[in-house]
Amino acid sequence: MESVQVNTQGVESSIGETQPGKTPLFRVKDVPVYGDAILAPMDGYSEWPYRSLCAELGSAMSYTEFVKAKNIIRAYEHMAPRLTYDEGERPVVFQLWSENPGELLEAALRVQDKAPDIIDINMGCPAKTVAHIGAGVGLMRTPLKIARIFSKLSNALEVPVTGKIRLGWEDCRSYRLVARILEENGAALIAVHGRTKEQGYGGEADWDAIAEI
Repeated sequence: MESVQVNTQGVESSIGETQPGKTPLFRVKDVPVYGDAILAPMDGYSEWPYRSLCAELGSAMSYTEFVKAKNIIRAYEHMAPRLTYDEGERPVVFQLWSENPGELLEAALRVQDKAPDIIDINMGCPAKTVAHIGAGVGLMRTPLKIARIFSKLSNALEVPVTGKIRLGWEDCRSYRLVARILEENGAALIAVHGRTKEQGYGGEADWDAIAEI
């Protein structure tokens, strides 16, 4: 199970409500969220049936499995099942990954037509096939590229853009710098997995580092 904390400081308010009579716990720009139990995105698990069950059992926001931006551009119909969702899951977050800012922008503009509430960029995946090509947590070694990604997406998209990060790598714990860059370049929310790339999914999460963010 992942240990993930969500930073909602500074998110914008809105007059719109999706659950009349209830008060949102927080907002992601103009998207109200009515609870604090949120299913983390997990490749191979967070498909439509599983997310729907979790939504029925109290998950306040649904993240899709992450989808490679290049595959959306080149094989959109093949990727569409990963972006299928039920209205009862809202707010729905599409999570994308790539090391290429241009690919992420093109893919995000395309999937925006499927009416997600939020588009999230994965900067936390530690898998070698992702991180070692500069995507996932590999992006945390290239802060200026992260700035370009979020500047491009936050200016071009109609929905909020958010990011999921780790603490970085053992030799490059860049979480403070990356969090500031995200905030300054339009990110509406930061989700933090309080472990480094090398820790993967084991060991203790660093809650003090999460508190720093």
